[in-house]
Amino acid sequence: MPMVVTDPRQAENPIVLANKAFLTLTGYSADEVIGRNCRFLQGPDTDQEALDEIRAAIRTPRECCVDIVNYRKDGVRFVNELQISPIHDDDGQLLYFFASQMDVTLRRQAADLLAAEHALLREVDHRAKNALALVQGIVRLSNASDAARYAAAVQGRVDALAAAHGLLAEGHWRTVPLDRLIRNVVEQHGLRRISIVGPAMEIDAGQVQPLALVFHEIATNAARFGSLSVDDGQLAISWQQDPQRVAVTLAESGGPPPAPQRKPGFGLTMIDAIVRRQLGGEVDYDWAPQGLSARIHIPPTIARHGPQA
Repeated sequence: MPMVVTDPRQAENPIVLANKAFLTLTGYSADEVIGRNCRFLQGPDTDQEALDEIRAAIRTPRECCVDIVNYRKDGVRFVNELQISPIHDDDGQLLYFFASQMDVTLRRQAADLLAAEHALLREVDHRAKNALALVQGIVRLSNASDAARYAAAVQGRVDALAAAHGLLAEGHWRTVPLDRLIRNVVEQHGLRRISIVGPAMEIDAGQVQPLALVFHEIATNAARFGSLSVDDGQLAISWQQDPQRVAVTLAESGGPPPAPQRKPGFGLTMIDAIVRRQLGGEVDYDWAPQGLSARIHIPPTIARHGPQA
């Protein structure tokens, strides 16, 4: 086991004895170690809280056991399980500190992986419950005049949630690229007639499923009533972000002109509810002669810039 002895009666409490195991662990020679304070093993990732604990134990003096990030001579970091004990003479005077070390890097990594796995499982459970709640809401709220249309409406919305769920799993339930989310949700309507343009952007996990429903409803509305209901129609989806908001525009063109004073149907009403209540944003519709445009403004906190292509 790696061990050192330090002398607190000397300035800087230097190492006065280091065994071979300590030299092997750290990569230093005895000449490079003897006479130095142990802080030469510290580096950028050394935790201040661990240092405070060690300093308090030396100042008291008392025993302590702490995990601390140290660095070998070659710069490789390791997690050191450090145990310090004061050594006194028969009169109770402090003579030395004895310190043993153990490289517990693998143990720490295993513990961190286990903690991450537990966190992931909790997140999966949370998202699964959210998805179930959304499905239940869809089943209750989907509106159609006959059973076949009702079933198709429900199936389309559930498929959009399933696409979002798959992307969340790929992203380890953290973020999903916005462009991939849109493509996966609207591809059933034919990507050849749908343009998707915007900067790389990652959507936080909690907002992915609501956004999936928004894009599904817009594309489905265009396929039933708007530009995607005719062969030459187009749907352009674009977005941009500034410090105040993320702005998403979905613009139809080349389709039948909207009917005079056309009002939002059930799907667009659902979009408005999702954007306002779940995403904390706003949505505006423009019933222009060339086709419907929807402009969605949502808080910038739901997204972060992704890696640039």
